[in-house]
Amino acid sequence: MKYKNIEINWLGHAGFKIKNKEKIIYIDPFQLNSSYEKADIIFITHPHYDHCSIEDIKKIIKSETIVVSTSDINSKLRKVNDNLNIKLVEPNQEFNINGIKVKTIQSYNIGKEFHPKNNFWLGYIIDFDGVRVYHSGDTDIIPEMNTVKTDVALLPVGGTYTLDSFEAVKVAEIIAPKLAIPMHYGSIVGTKNDAENFVNECRKRGLNAEVLEKDD
Repeated sequence: MKYKNIEINWLGHAGFKIKNKEKIIYIDPFQLNSSYEKADIIFITHPHYDHCSIEDIKKIIKSETIVVSTSDINSKLRKVNDNLNIKLVEPNQEFNINGIKVKTIQSYNIGKEFHPKNNFWLGYIIDFDGVRVYHSGDTDIIPEMNTVKTDVALLPVGGTYTLDSFEAVKVAEIIAPKLAIPMHYGSIVGTKNDAENFVNECRKRGLNAEVLEKDD
């Protein structure tokens, strides 16, 4: 879909491709099943196989591609290519990468063991010339979300390992993005009904939300 000056494509699960006039960015590419454009930047939220897929990263890298990730993914990423350009980051950082402004937000579970807080895994706020996109990573409702200011929020709705659809609505209320898009469903856990429930509940609360069809 087009949103202002960017194009947002849901790749299934928690994966997205986002383009502006100058850059092609991927976030957590997983089970890519088509011929995709090569990436300028790839953002990885954490090491789990459905977010850091070596097979899929190999499909979209070129010599200039930069992969942004947490330090505990470094050795895994070296399986892609010994010369892979990796930028290791931590929560609560702000930086500029090839003209793209990025802020890292911690991402974790509360009361679940799947994504511990002390692993320092990530969500990202990526600024495309003034249009900010927040990819939350695998998370529950956490205090750090009170600091998030974004135009577009990509939020998990599948439950079990992350927010379920109703919890994701609460996050959308906290963040109040101009557009909320559900993710983390339809592959490992969660269904399209979860995504549609999220969108319907958001709209009841006056929040703009949309289900994206998977980009095949």
